[in-house]
Amino acid sequence: MRLNFILKLKACSANFSIVLYNGTIINRETYLASRLYSNVRCFSSKETFPKAKVIDKTQIKESEKQRGYRTDRNIFGKKGGQDRNWGATSLQKSSSKSVFAAGTAKRAAEFSNRKTAIQRDYTERENIKLPERPLSVAEWRELKESMVDVKRFEMGIMLGLFYSGGDLNIAKSLLTFVVTETGTLPYELMLRYLMLCVTGGHDSEVFDIYDIMRATFPSLEPGTSCLFIKSFCRTERWREALVILQEIKKVFTPSPRNYGDIISAAVQHNDLTTAWALHDELIERGLSPHAETWEVLFTGIMPQFDHEQRLVGLLHNMRDNQIYPQKNLATTIKTWFESLDDQKWEGKWTSVTPKGMCRCCGTELESIQLTAEEYQQLKDKVMVNVIQGQDVFQKTTPEELERFKAFVKRTPAFDVVVDGLNVANANKDKSKCSETLLAVVSELALQGLTVLVLGRKHMLWPSRSWDSSNMNLLQQKAYCFFTENISEDDPFLLYAALHSGNHCQFVSRDLMRDHKACLPDGATKRLFFKWQRGHQLVVDDHVEAGRKVCFLVRLVYDTIVQTSGDSWHIPYDDSQDRSTYEVPQEWLCLTNRH
Repeated sequence: MRLNFILKLKACSANFSIVLYNGTIINRETYLASRLYSNVRCFSSKETFPKAKVIDKTQIKESEKQRGYRTDRNIFGKKGGQDRNWGATSLQKSSSKSVFAAGTAKRAAEFSNRKTAIQRDYTERENIKLPERPLSVAEWRELKESMVDVKRFEMGIMLGLFYSGGDLNIAKSLLTFVVTETGTLPYELMLRYLMLCVTGGHDSEVFDIYDIMRATFPSLEPGTSCLFIKSFCRTERWREALVILQEIKKVFTPSPRNYGDIISAAVQHNDLTTAWALHDELIERGLSPHAETWEVLFTGIMPQFDHEQRLVGLLHNMRDNQIYPQKNLATTIKTWFESLDDQKWEGKWTSVTPKGMCRCCGTELESIQLTAEEYQQLKDKVMVNVIQGQDVFQKTTPEELERFKAFVKRTPAFDVVVDGLNVANANKDKSKCSETLLAVVSELALQGLTVLVLGRKHMLWPSRSWDSSNMNLLQQKAYCFFTENISEDDPFLLYAALHSGNHCQFVSRDLMRDHKACLPDGATKRLFFKWQRGHQLVVDDHVEAGRKVCFLVRLVYDTIVQTSGDSWHIPYDDSQDRSTYEVPQEWLCLTNRH
């Protein structure tokens, strides 16, 4: 059956026509199917080696519509919903976003749940029954004629087989039916068959499709290339994936998964030169390796001095990019250190005291406070990109900003800057806004701190929310600056805090993500996040008059991979629901016992 099937594929491939797309010669069906690209990369992103079943987290932010998922219509085109809009997708650059960023585990779990629901959607709906065995051409024809809407019959069957992990021979018999009936094979259907082969581990079938496409088309569509890379890297033909990778680079930046698949294959076949070269290229392109890529490097490379230095360099990369390895990678790192025969490393799982001391070895971790050089660098970048940025006057006016600068210049340096409206609105009882704000400011003033309260002019108008006597008392306890009601106060808060010096703190529940996004590069964004964690005060729980105001504990140490020579401390991600603005609480302590 396989020989006849391949011959038919070769025959129908001659019907594809060639077009020029973005300067590259491709077949017309490839051009039409390029809208499937995001979906293809999503499914080609599963781990190359079956032992590590990790979802490709670089694709999580893409919507289900971009992946080409059907919304509320069954796969055979039954009435009662809208059909899929395959034209909604287009070629997209790979995301460089790191798979280790805080919150990734939660997004991955949500994506996994959505994917499971989609699989049930294709295989468990009423009136959907996939064939249990390969069908003849006549049987396929009879089944198709029994359907109400036959327009996407073949695609519906192929998708059902894909999501249910159906028998490949059934898919082959379907393609044979299509070729027999039409004399050609839609590229979209062939692509789905390829996906079924790749995810099912049918690499010999993938080779047949690859050889046919190579003989028919001058170049391959990028999404198809990703699938071929994944499949080839599981076999002895893995080096051909390097050729495919070079072709992908002519069209777009390969994804970390593309690099990771080949790196894993290179390590498995003991070609460490190629593995490190691809890893370096990945880093140079501003991408971040996936967890399993680093895990393969730590587990697959024998301890040698040259490679030992390279692997330690991976830890420095995690530090420089504020990457938190997940527990399985942290375990691999621990095992690698303890396997170094000429050294006596011992690893233990631990946590850190509120004062920044490792509970295991007693080492004091790095301070969260910025150095003078780091602070000046951050201050300059924030002033240019946030305070003087192109959109700052959408949040205020030039006159108001100059008035505020003059105000700050003639007042003493502040110890604390309070986002007045943000703090007041922490109380759900909106009749107590001024009372809440006054309570917080009174607590800070009681500590002898010089306080600036930023607010808006409507807060000075007597109302149910803003009691005039409370606001008068507030202005006696702190310096106050009230902006126009249409202005945003965050830029003023950042200016006042950074202008006052590295000691100045600020009170707000705002995570400042919009302003962090305005910063020009990753290093500055990480500096901003470090400064924010060390300087931001958040009111703890409900504020009531007469009760002591408490603030959430701020960490005094930096949550980052760090070393003192004889020790390494690595924060690792052991949570499924931590948000991106949070940092891990668990650590791996590695000490060298001389």
